[in-house]
Amino acid sequence: MIGLSVRSGQSATERAFRLPRLSIPVGVGLLIGAFFVAISLGSSNITLAAIAAELLDALPGVSVDSGMTDSERSILWQWRMPRAVLGALVGSSLAIGGATYQGVFRNPLADPYLLGVAAGAGLGATLAIVSGVDQGWGPIHPVPIAAFVGGLLAVGVSAGVGFGVSRSAGSLLLAGVAVASFLTAIQTYVIQRNTDVLTEVYTWILGRLGTFGWGDVTMLAPYVLVCTVVILLLRRQLDVMQLGDDEAVALGVPVVRVRVVLVLAASLLAAAAVAVSGLIAFVGIIVPHMVRLLVGPSYRIVLPLSAIGGAAFLMLADAGARNLMTGAELPIGVVTAFFGAPFFAFVMWTRRGSF
Repeated sequence: MIGLSVRSGQSATERAFRLPRLSIPVGVGLLIGAFFVAISLGSSNITLAAIAAELLDALPGVSVDSGMTDSERSILWQWRMPRAVLGALVGSSLAIGGATYQGVFRNPLADPYLLGVAAGAGLGATLAIVSGVDQGWGPIHPVPIAAFVGGLLAVGVSAGVGFGVSRSAGSLLLAGVAVASFLTAIQTYVIQRNTDVLTEVYTWILGRLGTFGWGDVTMLAPYVLVCTVVILLLRRQLDVMQLGDDEAVALGVPVVRVRVVLVLAASLLAAAAVAVSGLIAFVGIIVPHMVRLLVGPSYRIVLPLSAIGGAAFLMLADAGARNLMTGAELPIGVVTAFFGAPFFAFVMWTRRGSF
């Protein structure tokens, strides 16, 4: 594992005292700024002043005339707002899930798709599209359901195989790699036999946040809330587990139980996020790294800041996906990689003394 150390001349005590007091408020401020950027950009020219007035008018006991037309209100409340909130939920899920996996497996290359969530979800979505039921059953859309079930089944198989061999993180990791490879091979075979759906499957794989209304948000929000709370409650135990399993057990941490709970919570987050957004790569591995480079290795602060940073990052990426090309929308996975990779390289360069 790559160790991240504090710079010389600054004690660990000073760093631990300073960062929690500064980073969370700054992160929340950036999150709010990203939210306003996401809901203000679009083909319809709605000013920030009008948006702010409309949001104030929605508060109980407050009456403010925003000057918006009914069409502009519909665009704001039924398209831009739910899409921004959905982006925040998906980005937060992927980032805190990735940070959790990196801590559990003590591997800086771990991401929330490590145990086959992406492969299982991709196969489930592909089978739903190929079967011709992707047009939906009334208010129920089968593709997200198939993706969610496929992701959870993949994690279940990985956990069964990995824990069947041993209780170590290494066996679980290897099982996840094997299951993901197997499911990806099946998905490739299915696509090759049904090339007429290639474009639709390809679009889903690259990720998207296309939504109208609050349906996807209300479906995803309970998973994000519950799983995030569970992960944050175990963040101190995760810090102790970085010392190694034997040392953590000696310090009173039930390593196997904590590992299982964290893996299940992070996997459920990833499966729920993938079900509504497709496969958005890069967020779950890069955002935790950027946070760790900026604030240090303690999961006590890395986990909440990863959730905040992931939400802000994906909202901004989605705003770029919607507005960078005239008359077309880029896949959000392309945008996250295109802008995230150079920024991450820049952060690594400026903080190269921290490795």
